[in-house]
Amino acid sequence: MCWSATADLVVGTAVSAVGVVCVAQAARRPRDLPMAALVLLLGIHQIIESVVWRGDGGTGAATTAWAVIALPLLPLWLPVAVLCAAPQTARRRLLFPLAAGIATSAVLAYYLATHTVTADIRGHTVGYGLGLPHPAPVVVGYLIATIGSLLLSGDRGLILYGILAAVGAAVSVALGRQEYLSTWCALAALSSVVLLRWVRTRRPPARRPSGQGLQEA
Repeated sequence: MCWSATADLVVGTAVSAVGVVCVAQAARRPRDLPMAALVLLLGIHQIIESVVWRGDGGTGAATTAWAVIALPLLPLWLPVAVLCAAPQTARRRLLFPLAAGIATSAVLAYYLATHTVTADIRGHTVGYGLGLPHPAPVVVGYLIATIGSLLLSGDRGLILYGILAAVGAAVSVALGRQEYLSTWCALAALSSVVLLRWVRTRRPPARRPSGQGLQEA
């Protein structure tokens, strides 16, 4: 795998275009909008990283913007989006990854507000550092909130995306621990295009016949 400013820009633009279509398709089902908008968010995220590349890493605004999305936002956004879109029967078990996401997001937001995040260009990857003293519990909480919520969703399309995200996480660890988060976000963005099919197969809520439910005067 070889990432670069150009690769991130191309991937980000393509995924963002798919995300716009997803949001337009999901407009008929408001509960699906947060999940559909995830595709657009991940596409924009990759475009931001292309700016980090062109700035040769460092601690600038692009690095901070990338970290805000990757660190506190995603582990909160994903379980909320899944909870909104999931069938009623799955919502109770989704409270666990939601709780993990809230806790993880709070910890990461605190460290992001009190520490400086740095980006280092390492060959064909980018490594981000925040100085977490005990990263292991945070990583576990992050994975439960993101991948866990998808796998527990009870929806075949979301479970498929969760499996792809889990494979991406394993590949990212194999490629390099320092660059794990950047690589995983890129793979998650690429695999998020499967959500376009998910959005298209969703049906809008049934409409009541006009006049039904109106009381006679």
